[in-house]
Amino acid sequence: MNEFIGADFLLESPSARHLYHNHAAKMPIIDYHCHLSPRQIAENRPFSSITELWLGGDHYKWRAMRANGVAERFITGDASDWEKFLKWAETVPSTLRNPLFHWTHLELKTAFGIDSILDPESAREIYDRCNSMLRSSGFTPRDLMRRYNVECVCTTDDPVDSLEYHRAIADSGFEIKVLPTWRPDKAVDVAAGSYIGYINELASAADMRIDSYASLIAALERRHAFFHENGCRLADHGLGDVPFERCTPDERESLFAKVLAGYTLEPREYDMLRTSILLDLMRMNARRGWAQQIHFGPLRNVNSRARRELGPDTGFDTIGDYRAADKIAALLDSLNSDNLLAKTILYNLNPADNVWVAAMIGNFQDGSAPGKMQMGSGWWFNDQIEGMTNQMNALSTQGLLSRFVGMLTDSRSFLSYPRHDYFRRVLCNLLGADLERGLIPSSMMPTVGRMVEDICYYNAKQYFNF
Repeated sequence: MNEFIGADFLLESPSARHLYHNHAAKMPIIDYHCHLSPRQIAENRPFSSITELWLGGDHYKWRAMRANGVAERFITGDASDWEKFLKWAETVPSTLRNPLFHWTHLELKTAFGIDSILDPESAREIYDRCNSMLRSSGFTPRDLMRRYNVECVCTTDDPVDSLEYHRAIADSGFEIKVLPTWRPDKAVDVAAGSYIGYINELASAADMRIDSYASLIAALERRHAFFHENGCRLADHGLGDVPFERCTPDERESLFAKVLAGYTLEPREYDMLRTSILLDLMRMNARRGWAQQIHFGPLRNVNSRARRELGPDTGFDTIGDYRAADKIAALLDSLNSDNLLAKTILYNLNPADNVWVAAMIGNFQDGSAPGKMQMGSGWWFNDQIEGMTNQMNALSTQGLLSRFVGMLTDSRSFLSYPRHDYFRRVLCNLLGADLERGLIPSSMMPTVGRMVEDICYYNAKQYFNF
C-alpha cells in the first residue's frame, strides 16, 4: 500500500516515479491563469488566520460544506474563524474521493509540514499550529509564491482596472512576475442589468465618451493599449454559451444604440451584438501579438435564492449543456479568414466536449508556432485525476500532447500551487503507464523526460513569451 501524500503519491510505476522525481518535480511554476488579488501581493500583509488564507472565497470548499449539512453561517456568514475552520475539519473526512481531500492534505504538508489527517479531533492542534506559523516570517503572499517555486503569475483583470497594484509590484523589485490578464466579459454581456453602469465606468477609465458602437470599440482599444503598456500579453474571454451571429456595421450600431437607450434586445439581436464585440476584441489580441483564452460552458448562478441572499460567485454555478462546436468553429474561422487568429486556448467545462475540442484545434494550426491552438487543461469541475486524465487522453488521440502548455491554478488562494504538483503526478503516471505497457519504447525515456519538462514549464514559457 502506497503512503498517503508520500514522495510517490499517485505514481504507480517505476517509470512514473522516474519521470516525476527526475523531471517534473524540479520545474518552476508558470501560473498563467489565476484569480489572485494583485493588491494582496503588492501589500504583502500576513494572513490573520488559516481560515482567511484557506476558506475565504474558496467555492470548492463552500460547496462541499453545504453538501455536508453545514449551515451558511459557518461558510459565508458571521461565525468566528475557529468555528468556520472546525466545520471544514468536520467536512474533510466526508470528502473522500473528492479532490478536496487530496488538495487539503497536500496544502497542509507542503505549506506547513503537517502530515496529520484533518478531522474534528485534529482540528484544534492544526488550527493553532497553522496560525502560529502564519504569525512568523515566511508566510506572506510573496513568501508562499517563493516557497512553491513560482516564476510568473497572470491575474484576471477588468479593462477598467487601474493596474496600480501591478505597477506597485513591478516597482517593488519583487522577483516573481505578476502580470495582468485582460478579461473584458462585462463589455460583451450587453444583456446584463448593470451594462449601462459598466459602460460609464469604461468611458471614465478610457477618458472618452461612449455613445456609439464605434466609440465603444475605440474605448476598449485605448484600454487594451494601456494593458499592453503594463505588461499584459494575455486575454481571457469567459463565456457561458458561445455566440455566433453575423452582424453588419449598420446593424451593430443600431443594436448598440438600442442598448444605450434601455431597450431589451431579442435573443438573436443579443447574439449579433455579442459576436461583433467579441470578434473586435479578439482582433485586438491578434494585432498586439497576445495569446487568448476562451473559457466556455458554465451555467452561472442557477440558485436564484442564494443569488439574492449571498450575491453572485458564491458557489452556485454548474456545468452547462450548450451546443458549441459549430459556434466555436465559426468564431475561429472568421478570425482566421482575416489572418487575425491569435494563439488560442480553448477550455471546455463540460467533459462531454473533450474530444471535439481536441479535434477542433487541429483545424486552425498553421505552423506559425508550435501548438498555436491549445486545448486547455481540465478546468474547474474537471481539475482532478479523472478530468485531467480524460483531457490529456483526448488531446493525445487528436493532437500533440507534447505541445501542451500544462496546468494552472484558476484559484484565489495562495495555497493552491500544489495543484500544479498534483497535475504533474497525474501526467507522469499517465506516461509512465505507457512506458510500462510497452506503448512507448523504453529507449525513449529521455525523450519522455524532456516532454514532461516541456508540459510542466518550457511550453508555457515559450508560448506566452513572458
